[in-house]
Amino acid sequence: MKIKWVLSVNKSALMALILFLFIFFTSLVYSYPIHLTDDSGKSITILQEPSRVVSLVPSITEIIFKIGAGDAIKGVTYYSTYPSETSHKEVIGGFFSPSLERIEKMQPDTIFYSRLHKKVRERFCHGTCQLIDLETASISDSYKNILLLGKIFNKENEAAGIVHDIKKQLQIIAKKVAKIPDSKRKRVVRLMGRDSVMVPGDDSFQNEMIRAAGGIPPELGKKGNIVVISREEWMRFNPQVIYGCGGDRETANQFFNRPGWKDIDAVKNGKIFYFPCDLTCRAATNTGYFVSWLSARIYSDEFVKKEALVLKEKISRSREVELDLNYIRDARISYSTIHDFSNKTLIIDFKEPLSVVSTLEGQRSGIESVGNHYSPPPCWSISHKLGLKKIREQVYKVIGKTEDNASFLFTGADMDNLAIKRERFREMEVYALVTAGVKSNAVRMSVDEGRFYEPGTINIILLPNMKLTPRAMTRAIISATEAKTAALQDLDIRSSYTPQINQATGTGTDNIIVVEGTGKRIDNAGGHSKMGELIARAVYKAVQ
Repeated sequence: MKIKWVLSVNKSALMALILFLFIFFTSLVYSYPIHLTDDSGKSITILQEPSRVVSLVPSITEIIFKIGAGDAIKGVTYYSTYPSETSHKEVIGGFFSPSLERIEKMQPDTIFYSRLHKKVRERFCHGTCQLIDLETASISDSYKNILLLGKIFNKENEAAGIVHDIKKQLQIIAKKVAKIPDSKRKRVVRLMGRDSVMVPGDDSFQNEMIRAAGGIPPELGKKGNIVVISREEWMRFNPQVIYGCGGDRETANQFFNRPGWKDIDAVKNGKIFYFPCDLTCRAATNTGYFVSWLSARIYSDEFVKKEALVLKEKISRSREVELDLNYIRDARISYSTIHDFSNKTLIIDFKEPLSVVSTLEGQRSGIESVGNHYSPPPCWSISHKLGLKKIREQVYKVIGKTEDNASFLFTGADMDNLAIKRERFREMEVYALVTAGVKSNAVRMSVDEGRFYEPGTINIILLPNMKLTPRAMTRAIISATEAKTAALQDLDIRSSYTPQINQATGTGTDNIIVVEGTGKRIDNAGGHSKMGELIARAVYKAVQ
């Protein structure tokens, strides 16, 4: 009887597996062929999922990676730097002058191009590969392209999820700025050009982003992605906020000390902001993220008020972090909403109160929880206005901690990129938990000038499995700092201020927490000790 029951269960499981495989492979078969008309007006039939793709358009590259089809991409331009996985793809030249020979050597089955790539179209239009032109003139175009690429690469659910998230972010910003009276709405312009001052045209997606952020863009009666603005038009519009990216700083330096160009509110009040070009120059998968950030910079005075809140501030979910130490009760990353934006917090709870040394707070005892809190870019300007004390109080309230028995670091480096490394020698071991971000404020100490403060960009938490004395805890900070610097220099991370001549030694905003631990007493964690060696190795690997 028992044998029959087992056989029955096995048959049921086998039938379920066969049914699943049938549905899965049938769905793959019936996803193709796909018929579409691209923005060049050409009718295209795709018979199977592309597997050898050359993408000449950075926004299309970004979307393909985001939907989970990045493995199909074989070649990109050197303007495709986001996401980081693009660094593993072969570069076939620049956007305006891709190498036709390199493209041909790749034997692509699909090329994504723009109307500017006339030579590419002429060279490959009579071959076997598909040429697909997907232009983006508006945010709605970006939705269309994301969904279409989801269909092309059989990632429709992923594409729909991305569009849903963008729309949700834009809806939250729309509700926030709706609370701002029309009389307080700001005139905003995107700075462009080099030899002359240029701005996006009236019908550009960039002006659409400004409007989505609650700003008022100029209306010059000129259409196009980029148009010239005269000094008289500039003064008449009188922007209150100017933003740009990358080389736009050169334009600002060249023009904003000249009569007329400098005589407007944004220049007078120092309201000139710079963002990553991957965000400002694309309507792709990060549109909601960028509009949120832009809006928070424009309206930081308004967003800091409780009246601006749309969503309840609370933890929405948590995921476990595995740390095998006998004094840790629980470790997790919690996802919360603060100031209407998604925050993330590493929370480590102890079984008993312990002492810690924090470069942010000094030496503290009776600590029951340590952690590291990530605030996303839309929160940064709000946080700067509130100050560290109020930020800490607000975060602790949301995550259910108190200042009396908790010690946390604060960072702008995403907690989803948390690196955890463990080093061990016999019965001695140490964990290093590191978040790192050095793109915008990497410095070389003793050389570069300190210009601003933002709490913690490379944050390190050290968790030993033995009990460090106060002396050992302070020595551990030196070991960790030296290892962090070695990792940055071995990666050749350059100073943001003097990149041509100096490597970075840190970010100028780094912080460390050393937990004393429990068990056997250790009095030295310096460079000539085994504990110091383990700390250095763990930090070095985690930073890299």
